[in-house]
Amino acid sequence: MVDREVIIERFFDTLINGDRPAARRFVQDELGRGEPASRLISDLLWPTYELIERLYRSDHLSKLSYHFSTRLLRVLVDQVGGRLEFAPSNGQTVFISCGAAESDELGAQMAVDLLETAGYAVTFAGGGLPSDEIRAQVHERQPNILLMFASGPTDLPGIREIIDTMNEIGACRKVRIAVGGGVFNRADGLAEEIGAHIWANSPMEMVEILLTGEVMQECRTPEKIPAPQQAQRPVRRTKTREAA
Repeated sequence: MVDREVIIERFFDTLINGDRPAARRFVQDELGRGEPASRLISDLLWPTYELIERLYRSDHLSKLSYHFSTRLLRVLVDQVGGRLEFAPSNGQTVFISCGAAESDELGAQMAVDLLETAGYAVTFAGGGLPSDEIRAQVHERQPNILLMFASGPTDLPGIREIIDTMNEIGACRKVRIAVGGGVFNRADGLAEEIGAHIWANSPMEMVEILLTGEVMQECRTPEKIPAPQQAQRPVRRTKTREAA
């Protein structure tokens, strides 16, 4: 059996070289061996995406190779998504937005696909949207979860504005707010500070948290928030909260 890290490295090489036929064959071969599409996303496409992002941020990958790999990976994620099998609806709805960069949308898209396979009804808005439009959609749709991914500090003001406004007008009584991404990874306690109920380091970790049913806490309007010494601390992954 070939080591998974070796497989990822081989796939990575086809992507950064822009070898489209080889990359497509690689994915087709994996599917041909009976690998479920959802497993292919979590065990190959996602870790390869993380490797690309990590090397590019540390200046170990040229911009050209980065463009080759992310554009080609986006195509393959779309193709694998067409092979997914979907569970019956679990009755939960999720509205998702993310940062404006193409790489942000790529990572979020994989999370969207996996949540859909688990029975969530997902609406994915992508990135670069004005906060007032997101608020309007949340008010109209009333999803169970509002999920916002943010990779950089420039995404944070819009997310903070959305949460603050929803609290001020009491619009989040039934909506749980989830956040994740790089900006929250780099600032410990930030997600809790801005009023999120669920947070994670990455889109894939967010999927794991939601699928295991952890942190199912009702959103509280400001007047119902207990005093700081009595407040229940939102939990990342270690405890389970049930919605009221």
